[in-house]
Amino acid sequence: MKYPYIDNTLFISNRAAFVKHLKNNSIAILNANDEYMRSGDQNFNFKQNADLFYLSGIDQEQTILLLYPDCPNPLYREVLFLRQTNEHIAVWEGHKYTKEEAQRASGIQAIYWLEDFDNILQSIAHYADTIYLNTNENDRSEITVPYRDLRFIRQMKDRFPLHHYERMAPILRGLRAVKSTIEVELTRKACSITRDAFIRVLKFVKPGVKEYEIEAEIIHEFIRQGATGHAYSPIIASGNNAVILHYTDNNQVCKDGDVILFDFAAEYANYNADLSRSIPVNGRFTKRQKDVYNAVHRVMIEAKKLLKPGAVWNEYQDEVGRIMESELIGLGLLDKHDVAKQNPKVPLYKKYFMHGVSHHLGIDVHDFAGRYTPFEAGNILTCEPGIYIREEGLGIRLENDILLTTDGNIDLMADIPLEAEEIEELMNEV
Repeated sequence: MKYPYIDNTLFISNRAAFVKHLKNNSIAILNANDEYMRSGDQNFNFKQNADLFYLSGIDQEQTILLLYPDCPNPLYREVLFLRQTNEHIAVWEGHKYTKEEAQRASGIQAIYWLEDFDNILQSIAHYADTIYLNTNENDRSEITVPYRDLRFIRQMKDRFPLHHYERMAPILRGLRAVKSTIEVELTRKACSITRDAFIRVLKFVKPGVKEYEIEAEIIHEFIRQGATGHAYSPIIASGNNAVILHYTDNNQVCKDGDVILFDFAAEYANYNADLSRSIPVNGRFTKRQKDVYNAVHRVMIEAKKLLKPGAVWNEYQDEVGRIMESELIGLGLLDKHDVAKQNPKVPLYKKYFMHGVSHHLGIDVHDFAGRYTPFEAGNILTCEPGIYIREEGLGIRLENDILLTTDGNIDLMADIPLEAEEIEELMNEV
C-alpha cells in the first residue's frame, strides 16, 4: 500500500454500527471486487469493493468478510478470509497480507485463508435464519456485467435455498453517508494533494501546452505524494471542450485566449477528493470570461450557505437553480420575461447549467447515500455550479468539497485558490 495503516478503530466501529442493523441470528457476507481483464494476460489495476473496505480496511483482491454476531461458535462471529500467498505469487505479484497484518489493518482476530471459506460457512450457515448479501445499489449506476456479488448471490441461493435473504445495501446507504473523524482526515489528505497538483498546474499552463501534458503534471504530483492515483478520469477541457460535461480525451492544444475547465482530484487510502476549477490559458481572463466566472463563483457562495443538515436534495437543487437564473439573466443569457413564463418543471437555466449542484463524496466519488434522505452532520458533499455557453465555446465550473457539521459547514478546499484575481496572480508569478 502507498498509504500508512489506517487506525483500525475506524473499521471496528463501522462493523459495530453495521451489525446493530442486522436481524437476529443473521450472517452477512461481503466479497472483494473482481479482478477485471485488461488484455490477454493482464488485469486492470485492482479497486476494492467500497463496502468491504468500509467494514474491514482490507485493500486486497480475493477477500471475503463474514459477520455472524449470534454464531453459536464464538470463533466465527467475525471472520476474514484472505488469499494465501506462496513463493510463486510473491515473485510475480509481490507481497500479500499476512494474517498478522490483516489483524492489524482490520481489527479482526479470526483470519483464515480463502480455501477455508466453504467449510467454515457450511459448518455455521444452517444455524442462521437470515443471510445478508451485498450488491451495488448506487442509483447512478446501471450494471450489465454479472460481477462477483451477483454470481455469489446465485451460488448462495442454490446452496442454501430455504434461508431468508436480505439486502445489505439499505443499511450501508445510511451508515456510509455520515463520515467519522478518521474519514474526514483521510478526505482532507486527498484534498491537500489535489491542492498541490492544482498549484503545480497554475505554474505550468501556457498557450501551446497540450491537455495531456497538464494531466501528466497532475498525476506526477499525486503519485509523488502517495496518492493511489486519480479519484476518477480527469477532465482537462480547453476551449470548446469545456462545454462537454464528461470530456476526458485530453488530447487538444490549449490555445491563447481560451479557458481550461479542470475536473480532477486525488484518491488517498481509498478516500476521494473532487475539484473543479477554470483558468485562462494565457493567465488573464477576458472581461466576458471573468464575468461568467464571477457569476459561477457567486452561485457557489450562495449554494454553500444552503448546504446544511436538514436540507433536502431536490429542494436545495431548485433553490440553487433560482440563484443561477438571476445570474444568467445578468449575463444576458436568459430573458427575465421568459423566465417568468417558463414551465417550472423544465426551467430555462438548465440550458446553461444542466447537472446537479452536489453529490455525496467518500470511498466512492459519487458516494453511496440516499437521494431522498435529508442532509445531516457528517456528510461530505461537493458544491459544483457551472455555466456552459456552447455558442461561445466557454465552460466554467467551480467545485469544492464541503463537510456538514452542527456548527456550520467546513470547506475542505478553502485553501485552494478560487478567486479569479488570485488565479491570475499565481499564473503570472515570475
